Amino acid sequence: MDQRNILIIALLFVMYLMWQAWQEDYGSKPTVETAPTTTTPMPGAPKEVAVVPSLPDDSTLAAGVSTRETPPPDRTRSELVHVVTDTLDVELDTRGGEVRSLKLLKYPVSLSQPETPLVLMDRNKRLVFTAQSGLISKQGAPDHFTLYQPEQNEYRLTDGQETLVVDMSWRGNDGVTVVKRYTFKRGRYDIEVSHLVDNQGTEVWQGRQYRQLERSKPGESDTTAFVYTFTGAALYSPDKKFEKISFDDIQDEDLERVITGGWVAMLQHYFVSAWVPDAKQANHYYTDYLKNGNYVIGLISGEQVVPAGGQTVFTSRIYAGPKLQDVMSELAEGLNLTVDYGWLTVIAQPIFWLLKYIHNVIGNWGWSIILLTLIIKLVFFKLSETSYRSMAQMRRVQPRLASIKERYGDDKQKINQAMMKLYKEEKINPVSGCLPILVQIPVFIALYWVLLESVELRQAPFMFWIKDMSTPDPYFVLPLIMGITMFLQQRLNPQAMDPMQQKMMSILPVVFTVFFLFFPSGLVLYWVVNNILSISQQWVITRRIEGVKSK
Repeated sequence: MDQRNILIIALLFVMYLMWQAWQEDYGSKPTVETAPTTTTPMPGAPKEVAVVPSLPDDSTLAAGVSTRETPPPDRTRSELVHVVTDTLDVELDTRGGEVRSLKLLKYPVSLSQPETPLVLMDRNKRLVFTAQSGLISKQGAPDHFTLYQPEQNEYRLTDGQETLVVDMSWRGNDGVTVVKRYTFKRGRYDIEVSHLVDNQGTEVWQGRQYRQLERSKPGESDTTAFVYTFTGAALYSPDKKFEKISFDDIQDEDLERVITGGWVAMLQHYFVSAWVPDAKQANHYYTDYLKNGNYVIGLISGEQVVPAGGQTVFTSRIYAGPKLQDVMSELAEGLNLTVDYGWLTVIAQPIFWLLKYIHNVIGNWGWSIILLTLIIKLVFFKLSETSYRSMAQMRRVQPRLASIKERYGDDKQKINQAMMKLYKEEKINPVSGCLPILVQIPVFIALYWVLLESVELRQAPFMFWIKDMSTPDPYFVLPLIMGITMFLQQRLNPQAMDPMQQKMMSILPVVFTVFFLFFPSGLVLYWVVNNILSISQQWVITRRIEGVKSK
């Protein structure tokens, strides 16, 4: 493979990363399915809750979650219920029982602030991100603006205690009482959320449960310029599987779809919050763009009927925590896909499994990346050998190619004919050097996404000055080594015939070094190790072929 092919492949890889980021922001939008029935606004609920589409069985509902234009109620009357487990620090607002704040105790905000947990959910000037839920009923029911009465304002999971139950109650005027119950468990990031309806009135009670996530759009300071990851909404359905929905998509068009099972979520780098209903339950899924500039994705359950003197329970789970694939796959089908490897998931997931297995053995993510790179290199050893052998043969005939160009000047037809004749005489196939590299590119890209998306590498140390594999090298040592190895690898390749190509190839290591200054050190470590292994293999093959010819 000549220098032109190497340049093309390198540029294609960079262009792929740029295209991936562009697609997330400006690419084609997913098709939004609308409900087959005509939707009419439901009277009686605040607009700021969310514009939830009316349901097919609209006659059973006299009030919804959606269209009252009055301002939201005064939140100063509400109280906060503080809940602390071994994994979560949560504040529940008695106004609607909303998850007002949620901190991840085992995930510090940064290495320089090890005692400060990362804030996943909050309601402040910089970030609005909350989990809301409530009931819809023509007889009246508490939504997430209704004031609940808590049993106490402080809960802590004590040593030896496995479960923590937090109850808030609401009493209607018609004999209906509702207990909103949060059930926390030790070591877990999923929380069971139930509405226990007790109808002690004289009439039948009919109602549905809705659950939704409300979030503001992240600011520019919350995004990384050189490493793009998706922040936005997502849903999963058995027929269409995992679908991402950008904030712009939500703003442009409301989603309305009936799905059995599935889930809705808000995604960000390394972390996810998701409402997970019963897998056998049909729900009405929706999105909305609110007047306050926030975005909502949610779902409404089917109707339950409670006779006078009867009881019923609406139950869902909310997962709020790191994107741990093993944990999420046990909680709901497809939830592990929030670790977004894109169209190369089928390759990336086995790579991640192998990387995690290596880490379980040696206990260091940096050395795990090195061993994984070595294993991948061994898998593709024969393909790489074919490519490097072709390059070595091209390098060997380089003086004769230069002579051909000098002999025929600008006559490209004669130059090509003479080159083809030379290749035939020397039994060289230029394409054989390019195809093996092309075969490996999907694996390299898949590994790129594995190292970028895996929360396990967040704040994971390697050795010496590298304390966090998910952030750039603070002293730029690895990017500079990568640039040097890339330059050395070029020296082993056949030099381009065109002077302009030679200049472009000489600039390429500098361009890549600048890019990699801002890449996570785990990614750069992989590239450095891969380059060193490639140089070693290519040097041995080149010396062997040139040595045989000299004899």
